[in-house]
Order: sequence, then structure tokens, then C-alpha cells
Amino acid sequence: MLKTYNEKRENIKEEVLFIGNNVVDALESSLKILKSDDISALKEIDLSVKKLSNKSNEIDNLIVTTLALYSPEAKDLREMVSYLKITNELIRAASNVKGFIKIFRKAFSEDLNTNTILEFTIPLHKSALLSLRTAISMLDEENDSHTEEKYHRVIVEESKAADLYAMVEKNILKLISKNLELSKEYFDTLSSLRRLERTADRASSIASLALFAHVGGDIMQS
Repeated sequence: MLKTYNEKRENIKEEVLFIGNNVVDALESSLKILKSDDISALKEIDLSVKKLSNKSNEIDNLIVTTLALYSPEAKDLREMVSYLKITNELIRAASNVKGFIKIFRKAFSEDLNTNTILEFTIPLHKSALLSLRTAISMLDEENDSHTEEKYHRVIVEESKAADLYAMVEKNILKLISKNLELSKEYFDTLSSLRRLERTADRASSIASLALFAHVGGDIMQS
């Protein structure tokens, strides 16, 4: 019975990582495109939130079935509960990434002050990517001290993303006041960047849940 439970546990973890890696891959691809200054190429990124949501539902059903069939010990139970919540956070992250890619591509144009926008967008994107990639890597971490180190790394990047968003918001609002005819494009750009900042928030929640799975305590989510 133990062998069967461990097999299901590994399967669940792999499926959760599959969702997470899909979102990270989309972030990595969009960052490369931003750096190449070929914004139109964002349309080539394939990130289906619907497919990932279906996968998330399958994982949740598998978790519930596993909990019903077995009586996992405290640490394993924490892990299963964490996965139930992490799948939801990953779908929210996927939705934010999808929203960023779609809205930013449509709003961004040479009519805008592209240098100012990209000056903050690229480091904000890097923080969102690093925070989410690190949070997901915690799911495959066996060492508790390394898990805690990665958790603090995620929190630092999430805080950095919030600060960068605040700075870009201030600068874009200044640009709007000088170019009212482009206010919609600037507001849409700002809306897309807000989704990047929220992606880092979701990474923070995933990191908190992963930490809970490893060392216990309270589940703290942003």
C-alpha cells in the first residue's frame, strides 16, 4: 500500500510541476521577446489557461481520491493539502501571464514612450519570473533548509516586483498627463504590468504553501 501511495504522490507532484513549468516557460519566452524588442512576437506564445484549468481539476480529483483511499501521515497530509491550494494559485498565475502577454502586445506601440516603459517592464518581468520559478522549484526540494532559503528568495523578488510596479505606475501616469490622446494605450500597458506584479504575488503564495508542506506551521498566503 505504501508503494502505491508513493507512486500517486509522485504522480500528483509531477502533474503540478507540469502546470507550473508551462507558466514559467511562457514567462521566459515573453521576457526574451521583450529583450529582442519584437513585441509582435508575443502572439506566438501558446499558453492555454483553459487546458491548464482542466489539468488542475484532474489533479484536484486525484488528490481527493488519494486522501480518501489512504491515511497519510502528517507531513504527507500537509503536502496534499498544499497541492490542492497550489493548483489554484498556478491557474491564477497562468491567467495573469496570459493577460500580460495579450494586453501588452495590443497596447504597446512606437507612439508610446517605449524606452521608459521597457526600462521598468524588463526588470519587473525578471522578478516575476524568478519568483515563480523559485517557488515552483520548492515543490521538488527535499532539504528543509534549502526550502526556507528559496522561500525567502521568493519574498525578496515579490517585494522587488511591487516596488518596480509602483515606479512604473508613477512614470506612466506622468506620461499620460503629457499625452492625453494616448491615455488608453498607457492605461492598458499599466494594466498588463499589474498582471506581472500579481504573478509575483501568486509566486509568494505558492512559496508559502510549499514551505507549509515541508516544515508545517500556518498557511500564510498573500
